[in-house]
Amino acid sequence: MDKNMATPPSQLGRARGVPAVKPKDMKGTLVRLWNLTKGHRKGLGWILLLSALASGSAVLSPYLIGRAVNSIDNGNPGLYLLAILAALYLGDWLIRFLQQFLMAGVGQRMILHIRSSLFAHMEKLPLSFFDTRQHGELMSRLTNDVDNISSTISDSLTQLMMYGFTITGIFCAMIYMSPLLTCIALLAVLLIFLLTRAVTKRTKVLFREQQAILGKLNGQVEESISGISMVKAFSREQEMVEKFVENNDAFCQVATRAQIASGYLMPMTNVINNLIYVLIAIVSGVMALEGKLTVGEISSFLLYSRQFARPFVDIANIYNNFQTAVAGAERILEILDEKCEPEDAADARSAVGVGGAVSFRNVTFGYRPDKPILRNINLEIPAGTKVAVVGPTGSGKTTLINLLTRFYDVQEGAILLDGTDLREYRLGELRQAFGVVLQDTALFGTSVRGNIAYGHDDVPMEQVASAAKAAGADSFIRRLPQGYETILHQGGAELSQGERQLLTIARAVLEQAPIMILDEATSSVDTVTEQHIRQAMLAITRGRTSFLIAHRLSTIRDSDLILLIRDGRIAEQGTHQQLMALGGEYARMYMTQMGQT
Repeated sequence: MDKNMATPPSQLGRARGVPAVKPKDMKGTLVRLWNLTKGHRKGLGWILLLSALASGSAVLSPYLIGRAVNSIDNGNPGLYLLAILAALYLGDWLIRFLQQFLMAGVGQRMILHIRSSLFAHMEKLPLSFFDTRQHGELMSRLTNDVDNISSTISDSLTQLMMYGFTITGIFCAMIYMSPLLTCIALLAVLLIFLLTRAVTKRTKVLFREQQAILGKLNGQVEESISGISMVKAFSREQEMVEKFVENNDAFCQVATRAQIASGYLMPMTNVINNLIYVLIAIVSGVMALEGKLTVGEISSFLLYSRQFARPFVDIANIYNNFQTAVAGAERILEILDEKCEPEDAADARSAVGVGGAVSFRNVTFGYRPDKPILRNINLEIPAGTKVAVVGPTGSGKTTLINLLTRFYDVQEGAILLDGTDLREYRLGELRQAFGVVLQDTALFGTSVRGNIAYGHDDVPMEQVASAAKAAGADSFIRRLPQGYETILHQGGAELSQGERQLLTIARAVLEQAPIMILDEATSSVDTVTEQHIRQAMLAITRGRTSFLIAHRLSTIRDSDLILLIRDGRIAEQGTHQQLMALGGEYARMYMTQMGQT
């Protein structure tokens, strides 16, 4: 049974001596995690029972071996004892197999529920949550943290349960057989604990240094790959390789020292176990000569002592993994604690069929309440009006759009749509009343057709093609390898910036929303493509209320109303001709862009 106590490296997960990420509140987090998985833990009781049975076989087998040795010593072959041992080992294998089989199902059901709950909750969070957090860090919570919990539930939890039962059972059996020999066996546990603590103290520093260098190494790799065109353009390949080699060598040296230091633990543990094993053998031999122990009892106790000390190193390592998993669970629960977008009121109004008349009434807003971005905005925009919003960077142009679509709610005042406060509409229907084209194109890893028909999967191909033609995208789509069925990769990296923008405009055309929002849709394209996009914009804004945010003032000259926002206030407003005649800031901006100053 000694072999059963050896934990495979794959189940230990973390290298020996690697410091765990410690949770802030382990007890509270475990309670919340337990409550979170309620209804998805069916079978856990059977797993606990199987762990106790598996541990029972570990406790019984040395006892039966001792009985068999005594029987043989007395001239009796003890075949029935050997048969019981064989049945016990076979039963132990079957119990462990059932335990792992059940644990795989229970663990994955629990993780399925945790991951699904987390993703579903993230989809309901307001835009402000994502604006204040790194997207890579959120992805890490959804993948790495959940995977840490998964591996802990599937492997470490069963190991901890088995070790707990086994150590308790073996300790009771050893105390019953010989308190003196038990004290000697406990000496091994104490020495192993002190050794582990000393080694961990040393390796903790090395592994932290290793992780810091690894972070620099990963950052350099990411930077090199994402900027490979610039590296080649400036012929910096050799310098990048040399820098990589320098960091890689540093990582290798630190990792080597860390692995060597942590590698001391297992050999030294074996040395301690072997020395204590010899000491127990000597003392038990003396006790046998004095008639206090039989040969069989000595055999049983030696087996018990071998099994008793070994799990403690693994338990310390599993506990590290356990701490890291609980810390990951805390990060997950932090997201689940975030407030979702407000629920629709019971008497919320439908936004289906709205006309598009928009009013701003004394609107004040800031992403931080003490630093307002927009101040006392008042506007009356009749349905069908084409409104252009211009102004310096940071003046509040995009914030205006975020408030219109209720990505954020105003802090003072109100925004009305067809005379009704936006907050009184059903949120989902309200957002469907807006067609949005952003500066940063958002394309997904599906077909061109799927990207245009995003949110409208049942739309026939004729409507998709019609929307693409209206946006001026049909001609280049048909030149693609599979036309509308061409699968896009990496956000449409195989397309030009202008082509990607035309696809998002086609998506907005298909939406047929009464209000269109175009946020600097031509800022990243050349002048020829700009003309194509401008024609597409004219097509989709005709007859609709539209808001155009633009830096290129040449694209907004035919707007019904131009708003110049500065420092969160409307500094100037009017048509292009009126603002040029005013000779204010807009006129100066336009003349500068046209090269007439």
